[in-house]
Amino acid sequence: MADPVNVAIIYYSATSTVHTLARAAAEGAEKGGARVRLRKVAETASPEQISARPEWAQHLQDTADVAEAGHDDLEWADAVLFGTPTRFGNPASQLRAFIDSTGPLWFRGRLADKVYSAFTASNTAHGGQESTLLALGNTFYHWGGVIVPPGYTDPVQFQSGNPYGTSHAAGDGPPGEVALRAARHQARRVVETTAALKAGRAA
Repeated sequence: MADPVNVAIIYYSATSTVHTLARAAAEGAEKGGARVRLRKVAETASPEQISARPEWAQHLQDTADVAEAGHDDLEWADAVLFGTPTRFGNPASQLRAFIDSTGPLWFRGRLADKVYSAFTASNTAHGGQESTLLALGNTFYHWGGVIVPPGYTDPVQFQSGNPYGTSHAAGDGPPGEVALRAARHQARRVVETTAALKAGRAA
């Protein structure tokens, strides 16, 4: 019997939207037979910034039990899904801070040949979702990763409208069933592709 795929879902979420998508992705990966680590990156905003937005402070409290991501999670994983809000068409600085800390792993080749994928949310439908996902792709190229997007490989993608990665417009409210289905499908596709790669390399 083949070893299960190890999937790390590493995300940043300020007010729960990306956290909700990350949990759906974890469900999809687990249903695909993977071992999953759900990890948030460290919060770098000041207490003053956070307390100025009650929903931000509340989310930080609500997710206090979610473990913070570390380099060991990246080394353990066969595949990694990154989740981030869109910030002016780019990943949030909190996620970038974590990614920027991975230089020693990259230098030793410990990030190469893994499968990578990403998901995001912005306040509006045209708030930079695609450019954020493409920006993360630039990192995956440097790492020597295998990028697995959802494409249009499931009917739900024609409703969610993004072949680059699951995305949601937070201004429309919390992620609904379409976005959650898209996140689950994306994670399952990552698991299936990673399993095929592992099997091929072992053959």
